[in-house]
This record gives sequence, structure tokens and C-alpha cells, in this order.
Amino acid sequence: MPPGTDEPSATRDPIERRLERAGLPPLRRTAWVDIDLGALAGNVRALRQMAGPGVALLPVVKADAYGHGMIPVARALEEASVDGLCLATLDEAVTLVDAGIRIPLLVLYPIPVGAVRDAAGLGIGLAGGSSDGLTPLLEAASAAGVAADLSIELEIETGLGRGGVEPERAVDAAREIAAAGARLGGVWSHLQEAEVSDLTRDQVKRFEGATARFGSAGITPPRRHLAASAALLLGAAPMYEAVRPGLATYGLIPDELAAAGIGLDQLHPAARELRPILSLRARPVRVAELPAGHGVSYGPTWRAPAPSRIATLPLGYGDGWPRSLSNRAEVLVRGVRAPVVGNVAMDATMVDVSQVPGPPVDLDDEFVLLGRQGDSEIAAADVARWRTTNSWEVVTAMSARLARVYDAPAGLSGARRLGHVEDSWLASSSGTGTSATSRSTPS
Repeated sequence: MPPGTDEPSATRDPIERRLERAGLPPLRRTAWVDIDLGALAGNVRALRQMAGPGVALLPVVKADAYGHGMIPVARALEEASVDGLCLATLDEAVTLVDAGIRIPLLVLYPIPVGAVRDAAGLGIGLAGGSSDGLTPLLEAASAAGVAADLSIELEIETGLGRGGVEPERAVDAAREIAAAGARLGGVWSHLQEAEVSDLTRDQVKRFEGATARFGSAGITPPRRHLAASAALLLGAAPMYEAVRPGLATYGLIPDELAAAGIGLDQLHPAARELRPILSLRARPVRVAELPAGHGVSYGPTWRAPAPSRIATLPLGYGDGWPRSLSNRAEVLVRGVRAPVVGNVAMDATMVDVSQVPGPPVDLDDEFVLLGRQGDSEIAAADVARWRTTNSWEVVTAMSARLARVYDAPAGLSGARRLGHVEDSWLASSSGTGTSATSRSTPS
């Protein structure tokens, strides 16, 4: 069953049986990430409701799709008919082109000027992130004879303090793009705190001031985009012609909304349809009875207060389950919470299962470190709170050595192991690559 369901692990088929049924090789260790592609498609539908008709949906798949697996997620989003994808780096975009992704791709951070030929030749859209960086980029494109193939979406600095041209410089920057023979693909900015109405209102005002200057200069950008996940959920900013959902694509509500006291009932009604698509699962490699006083893990920070049953899970901070969760996190087994005890090691996490009801927990039990099991859930926000970080870091920290298993409505559709991708998509697309003439180019 997909990880978004409420089926308890006691009735969930073991991962080995599910992989065998799908014709996929077995995992090489009993710790893995489960990705629910059916929930991903449902999240896309919900995001379209939030954005409204005629608004392009450009999900963000940077950082390995926030730890979910960039290529399989990008393929699933393409199948869900999103209008394009946003990334942070050129190598991420080239990886998707090589994997056969044909919808428009937009890199949101500046690239090295020496790489502009690659971007233009592959039809990858770029962001103009600063006045001093735009000129050398255009000069390099002109020198390489690829300026006419280059699309640049101009970032406007509205208050984030991280990138973009000043609103007063935006028209000059657009004219510089045109003079070089490149295309202005759009204009965009990023909100600092969508939940803070005064700040957001000021940023929207600065953004619209910049776009008004374009109008006065006779320049019409093909599209404008400002709203990301929080603004979409809150309706805090205009949707314009496009939106860039990041965390919400993966079914997660930005942490700062809850921190600001904003509940689900204050969000767009479609927010209730969002479902987290990632769960982190493991089966123990050892379950042992330890006597009272026995220490657990290196430099023991926990000793059994009484005879205790301790399960060792084969993952740790080498997998993105950090040491800061030692003696702080909880996990699910048989639908109930059990505490992490002792220091999390690079490859091992120990759990006290002494109080889990029923027969003693053993090697056949499936644990959920992140996700839902039965009626209980360990949310990314829970793990973020234990780690004193945010949900973005929790999911993006999932290491590449953790296998990803991809659930679709019809059953498992693929798996990604360290160094390997084994799935039903490979035969038709992977490794073939595409050129700028065989794929969509950014508008």
C-alpha cells in the first residue's frame, strides 16, 4: 500500500514482497525511503486549485526534489502535466534533460558564465540574478554565438536581500537582454515571510512598481511569478501568470505558518488535500534484551533504567538521520511511538521497544521514522522540532545511499539505489538525452 494510507505495518506487505511483485531487485539493506507518486499527483491537483485557472504551475525540484529523488519526481510531475520545473543549479537541469524531461526548465540561481553555451544549447531557462552578473553572462553568450537561443527570467530584488536587480534597474536590465539578442522570459521575485502581511504587501508593491516600469518602457514580460508554497496556501500574493510551489508540492506545510499560529482552517480549502509523499522506513537488524544499567551506543548518554528490549535500525547520521535526534526523537512501530535511545551513530539508531504492546518486537517489524503508520504519524515538522531546524532540511537531508522506492496507484513503479536506478521508465527515456529542438523551451 502507498505510504499515505492508514494501513498498519502488521498488514502491510513486506518491502521484499512488494519489490518482487513489481519485478524490481531486492534492497541491499532494510532501511529505505518510500515515495507516494499517487499522493504527488493529488498534490498537483490541489496546487492548481490554489493557483487558479490559467496560472502556470512550476514546481521546484532542486536539491534532488527536496530529497525525494529528482528524476522520478520530475517524470511524475511531467506526467501530471505541470507547466515547467524550477531548479537551483545548471547541473540539476542538465541531469533532467539527459533523463528525457521535455517540459521547460528554469534555473533560479546564477550560473558560471562559461556554462552559458550548455544552457542555451539545451533550451534551459536562466535567471538574471544581479546587475553585475548579467552583463558578463550576456557577453559570454554573444561571444559563443548562442545569445539568440538564451531565455532569461529577470529576478527583481523586492526585499529578500539575496539576489535580483533593484526595481529601478529592471528596465535597463531588460533592454540589455534584448540588445544582446537574448529573450526576456519573464520577471520574478521571492517573498521573505509570506505570513507577515505588511512585509508581503511592501514586497508586492515593489514588484508591481518594477513591472509598471516595464509597461511604461513598452516592454511586456511573457510572465510574472512571485508566489511559492506559503503564498499559495495563504493567498497572500497575486498569482500572476505562474507560481513556484516548493515544499507544498511534496505535501508539506511550511513550518513558519504553524509558528505564526496559522491553522489549516486559515489556508486555502485545497490545502486539506495535500499529503506528504515521503516516509522513512526500516526494519531492525538486531533486537536484544539488555539488563538494567546497560549503556547504548558510543559514549553512552542513555542507560537502561530497567531490563529493556532495544531494536537497532540500520541507518543513522550517514543517511540524514542526524545525531541531534539522540534521546530526543520517537519512531513508530505497530502504530505506536517508541523513543530513540542512546547516541545516533553513522549507521545505526537504537529504539527502546520495551513498552510496545503485543508479542515482543522482532526483526520482522517495520518501523516508521518519518511518515504515517496506522492512526499515528511522525511528521517532518515533528522531526524538525526535535532537531531545531525546519521541514525543508529534514527531507533534503535524506542521503543518496538510502534507497528510494516509488509507489504509484497501480503498485510499485520503480526504485533508486545508491548508484543505480531500476524502474519502468528507463527503457524509453533514460540515457537518451535531448536537444533544444526536441524538447520544450522556456517561455
